[in-house]
Amino acid sequence: MTPPTASPPSTTPSSPTSASSPPGSLSLEDRTAGALVGAAVGDALGGAVEGWSPEAIVERHGGWVTGIVEPFHRDQWRTARPIAPYHKGDGHVTDDTLMTHALVRVYEKVRDHLDAYAIAEHLVPELIGTPRWIPELEAEALPLQRIFLAEKWLVARLHHGHVDPREAGVGNIVNCGAAMYMAPVGLVNAGNPDAAYAEALDVAGAHQSSYGREAAAVLAAAVAAACAPGATPDSVVGEALRLAKDGTRPAIEAVCEEAARHDAFADALGPLRAAVEPFDTVGPDYRNPSLAARRPSRLHAIEELPIALGMLVVARGDFRQAVLGSVNYGRDCDSIATMSGAIAGALGGEAVVPKEWSGEVARASRLDLRAPAEALASVAREVFARDVERRRAHEDRFAALTEPAPGTPPGPAANERSGGEA
Repeated sequence: MTPPTASPPSTTPSSPTSASSPPGSLSLEDRTAGALVGAAVGDALGGAVEGWSPEAIVERHGGWVTGIVEPFHRDQWRTARPIAPYHKGDGHVTDDTLMTHALVRVYEKVRDHLDAYAIAEHLVPELIGTPRWIPELEAEALPLQRIFLAEKWLVARLHHGHVDPREAGVGNIVNCGAAMYMAPVGLVNAGNPDAAYAEALDVAGAHQSSYGREAAAVLAAAVAAACAPGATPDSVVGEALRLAKDGTRPAIEAVCEEAARHDAFADALGPLRAAVEPFDTVGPDYRNPSLAARRPSRLHAIEELPIALGMLVVARGDFRQAVLGSVNYGRDCDSIATMSGAIAGALGGEAVVPKEWSGEVARASRLDLRAPAEALASVAREVFARDVERRRAHEDRFAALTEPAPGTPPGPAANERSGGEA
């Protein structure tokens, strides 16, 4: 797949925390900013070449994309199909970031763990009731007017159809629509992949089913795992594999096994696509999906999450190379780079996200990329404090159930604790 005329940029990974503190000393705030700013940067870089092949990307740009670039159809983006009327490129974020920030605002309102009902009660009103600046439209509009059909499903099912939020995702096209904005769930559960997986599975049930819902849960778990002190790409992939179910697990395994054989994204593009292809329902022509595309299955997986994890492995955790590999992969590369950017940013903290990228994306998109991270880190601290209180209350209740009453001979539980025999 690698075009013979391409000249890849330097692909020697640097330490993911070389510009910051040792991995164990990164704070929750730093990792949260790294993940959310990193996700937005990946989204903006990938949006400019979304839907194209690596060969087409190289031909259009005279080599690999190495940063923020102009629209693929520079002078005709307003009318050129299939992109029109969206101004993709020039540092504009897409619906991936818009949805991520909307979910952060839901956490700000609820200030606790979320479930499918929170999506119905808070996220849907965000999409249909509050105008926001939409960078790709260069106008203020309701987010509903920008999001894709798979996300409009949320409004149709929950607002108009009054479907049980826990089941509303059933029937939607199965894609990465929920996974692309699930990083905040991982950050609220930082360091606890199991809790992130469980919460994201519930949240995503309002939006997706089958392997689309599964991918959302695994992505959240990967972000939570990346926040753990001392985390590495291998430990993140290990947690993802431990939790992943059905076709998502072997897809991640196949891609990451192949990724471990490469240390430059230019050489990995074709092999990673070949590794994920048996699990991908879309088919070789991204713009002309197969008849079996995006249907529920226990055998398949979305393409974006395994590739994002694979690029993290190829880059050895280096943010710049993980994102650039995701971008130059093409196909749904804005979402792939959103995911790899979130995970690599959580691993290394905000300092690993190139400031020349994050500053220009913030300026071009007219967004404060740090404010959502600051707000979410504050919420995460509150939620953790509540979790500790709830856990201690449960411990007290359970102890009251299991401790013998005064004067009662020890039962089996007490003997077991003391190591004695009945």
